[in-house]
Amino acid sequence: MSCTVEERKRVRRAARAIRDEVATESVDVLALSASQHREWTLDAVLRDVEGVPPEVLRELALAGLTLQPTPSQAEYQHVAATV
Repeated sequence: MSCTVEERKRVRRAARAIRDEVATESVDVLALSASQHREWTLDAVLRDVEGVPPEVLRELALAGLTLQPTPSQAEYQHVAATV
């Protein structure tokens, strides 16, 4: 299995887990070509939280993803993480 296939699977698993753990506005998986980071990227917008919740950090760590700095907006927390 190629590295990018495994990376995509890891990002997708983390995206599903985050959808199940916290209230989200959106959770997307961005391909290398679509991501500003040029890596498989999990892009999520969380509702009703301040900062990144521990449940989300846990899922990112389990998947081996790296949290990228992103600004929060009003009542939403934007989360981006890459492989």
